[in-house]
Amino acid sequence: QVQLVESGGGLVQTGGSLRLSCAASGSGRTFRGFALGWFRQAPGKEREIIAAISWSSINTYYVDSVKGRSAISRDDAKNTVYLQMSSLIPEDTAVYYCAARSDIYGTRTWLGSEDYDYWGQGTQVTVAS
Repeated sequence: QVQLVESGGGLVQTGGSLRLSCAASGSGRTFRGFALGWFRQAPGKEREIIAAISWSSINTYYVDSVKGRSAISRDDAKNTVYLQMSSLIPEDTAVYYCAARSDIYGTRTWLGSEDYDYWGQGTQVTVAS
């Protein structure tokens, strides 16, 4: 069983930056063999994928709204996945979730909420105008 714990959220001004982290904990605390994703959910909106990274790190995905100002990365030695976000705008305000899916030796990214087996509790990001 993998437990995910996000951190790094908070209040930031427009144009600012944040780095979100998601660490695996619990008895199955490893990201080795897992594809990973970052989702967000703004008030009144559906949860959406914003970035994903394959097990092998060969492939990444970014939704158009964050492309060019976000970077997903993983450190399997630390069992942590990161989402670096810059040039933040108020529309980025949301609860951000990380998710994991067992996909050992996989090379693809996974884009649907239904594709993931494990979820963190979320971390709030608020961008002030």
